[in-house]
Amino acid sequence: MAAAAGAVPVPVPVPVAGAEAAGPGEEAAGAGPPGPGPARLARLPLARVKALVKADPDVSLASQEAVFVLARATELFVETIAKDAYVYAQQGKRKTLQRKDLDNAIEAIDEFAFLEGTLD
Repeated sequence: MAAAAGAVPVPVPVPVAGAEAAGPGEEAAGAGPPGPGPARLARLPLARVKALVKADPDVSLASQEAVFVLARATELFVETIAKDAYVYAQQGKRKTLQRKDLDNAIEAIDEFAFLEGTLD
């Protein structure tokens, strides 16, 4: 069968012998942090996240999936703001984040506009 003129070939993933594909919402076995024990999909303790969710009087039930999604979203948010604030720490020739680095990131990046004034 001939390819159409100008068509871009699509790479097809080839399974590696002995490796199992991760399902939706799962990571491959070696994708987690190194060390003993199974790889965790969330780094925040889910029991604590669930306790925080249940502390809200408007919430009566929270499924494990919802708690996991909240924990993972929180991790990604903290990672993003920390990376953006680290740029400002590097500009000051420092490796340690300071409050002023977070303030600068919040002020400079539109996605963090909802945080303006929260660190006052």
